[in-house]
Amino acid sequence: MRFLCVYKPSRAEGGPPSGEQMAAMGKFMEESFKSGILLATEGCMPSSKGARVRLSGGKVTVTDGPSAETRELIGGFALIKANSKEEAVKYTEEFIKIAGDGETEIRQIYEASDFGNCGDQAAD
Repeated sequence: MRFLCVYKPSRAEGGPPSGEQMAAMGKFMEESFKSGILLATEGCMPSSKGARVRLSGGKVTVTDGPSAETRELIGGFALIKANSKEEAVKYTEEFIKIAGDGETEIRQIYEASDFGNCGDQAAD
């Protein structure tokens, strides 16, 4: 199973991690990639470099950053491979102890097998 882990730090946006945190996170990520649990990960630049795109009532609205809703800002993400949600939670607990105060939302990713034989029906 794959899980998307979205980290929302509680520190001010753009607040850099300490050198100690960077070293610990680098080691954690290297070990996670080698073990096969970590498939991809990236940190996000400040919201001032981004935008929000919304669709409401058929109308698209684009709002350039920075975002005023700082408690909802995404600091980064990881795509992991785990055998269960519980295993994904355990991995995320290890990550957040290094990353610092905040929260991480964990969402299981759909696999082709979750849709059964949908593609086969079109051939009938």
